[in-house]
Amino acid sequence: MFRDFFSDPVLYLSFGILSLTILLGIFYTWYFISHVVNAKGEE
Repeated sequence: MFRDFFSDPVLYLSFGILSLTILLGIFYTWYFISHVVNAKGEE
C-alpha cells in the first residue's frame, strides 16, 4: 500500500491537494468563528 503510494505521483498529488483543502477549510472555519466571537465581545 505505502510502496504504491510513494511510487505513484497521481495518488501523492491527489492526497496532498485533498489534505491542503481540508486544512484550509479548518483554518477558515476557525478564523471566521474567532472573529465572530471577538466582534460580539467588543460591543
